[in-house]
Amino acid sequence: MRGTGDSRSISKAALSRRGFLQATAAASAAFAAPTFLPARALGAGGWVAPSERVGIGMIGLGREAIHKNLPVFLRHPLSQVVALCDVDRWRLEQQQAKEPLKGCFATTDFRQLLDRPDVDGVMVTTPDHSHVPIAMAAIRAGKDVSCEKPIGLCIEHGRLLADAAAEANCVFRTDSEFRSIPLWFRAVSLVRTGKIGQLRTMRMAVPLWNRPLPMQPEMPIPDELDYDLWLGPAPDAPYTEQRVHPRRGYGRPGWYANRTYCDGVISNWGYHPADIAQWGNDSERTGPVEIEGRGDFPPRDGLWNVMLGFDVRYRYADGVELFYTAPSDTSQGQSYVRFEGTEGWICVWYGPDRLEAQPESILEAEVGPEEFPFQRKNEKHDFIDCMVSRSRTLQDAEVGHRSSSIGQLGYIACQVERKLTWDPAAERFAGDEEANELLGLPPARPPWDGLLSG
Repeated sequence: MRGTGDSRSISKAALSRRGFLQATAAASAAFAAPTFLPARALGAGGWVAPSERVGIGMIGLGREAIHKNLPVFLRHPLSQVVALCDVDRWRLEQQQAKEPLKGCFATTDFRQLLDRPDVDGVMVTTPDHSHVPIAMAAIRAGKDVSCEKPIGLCIEHGRLLADAAAEANCVFRTDSEFRSIPLWFRAVSLVRTGKIGQLRTMRMAVPLWNRPLPMQPEMPIPDELDYDLWLGPAPDAPYTEQRVHPRRGYGRPGWYANRTYCDGVISNWGYHPADIAQWGNDSERTGPVEIEGRGDFPPRDGLWNVMLGFDVRYRYADGVELFYTAPSDTSQGQSYVRFEGTEGWICVWYGPDRLEAQPESILEAEVGPEEFPFQRKNEKHDFIDCMVSRSRTLQDAEVGHRSSSIGQLGYIACQVERKLTWDPAAERFAGDEEANELLGLPPARPPWDGLLSG
């Protein structure tokens, strides 16, 4: 296995915190601990001294971070946000002005955050193209990692990260909330326990927001933005606001629609239902063996140039098929995953969440922990709890890589427009060197290239 070796360098203070928390969590477990340690179990008033909490460093403070990630870490009684990082100083200042974060260490350079001994784990909420190198740097610095989905932009980088996390024995959480949503969790539990019979077919769809945009004129780089650090491993490119993110705002970022920084909805937002399909199929540590697809691509030389729609078919070694679509004739729509078995089907929808089945009696079935031994919990709670217990999260780096690969494999199939045979163990296409060339990316800019090597 490739990796960086066990290079964890945890401070005495961190070891003290973790020793205290492990003992507390173990004692609580004897009394059937709930999703996370209740405040009443942590001392008078539910207060835990900062020195006894795990220290979290936030890398990336865009809209996903401030709306979904940061608030959970701030509320959890066993975590303390000790450091903030964003290449945009305006975003740093916005968060530092808030009472819970006043006086918190802040930097535009993630390497300075990783150098801090009070940071036990990091939450990586950056554009997709920088997920893997920043997570690799964190692992090499001895930190635990929660990383937004997907795992990078190519399968080779995902494998590199999964191997590094396993070899370093760090706690790694691929950050996707769908396993935490009650109805999605229940749908998988019903499928995995045979309530629809033997699984035969899966279908999933995602809403499509992408639209093409011609290349925009170069603009002056804002004083508050470290644009070179934002580009990270990507090639040099002229700054324009719609390449990056809205200035002094939190609207949908332009990088989401540019193939250099993101594969678009097929791999980014589509990670959520893909992970549920993988989990429901009990294939979360492997993958399909055959893929074919068609996609609607705008001109590549445009600024926003990711696929506008797609249809992909996958087949697994046991014959289960997955059909994945995003309709190109609409800018809206709902996401769903539908599992079809020999004795019925079940479909779970997102936005608003709902669960459907035929026969409807499937929804009345009880699933106990002896049948489905998984605990539903908030994904950030899962990360914190596993930092304390030193156990494996519900979506570690290997699971995150394999679920990310679903979108990445479909993206490749849409580019070459022919049926591909995939070896999920070797992670190579059989007899198709053109497709195999798409498993990696061009070399990264230095010094980022050093973070993307085994």
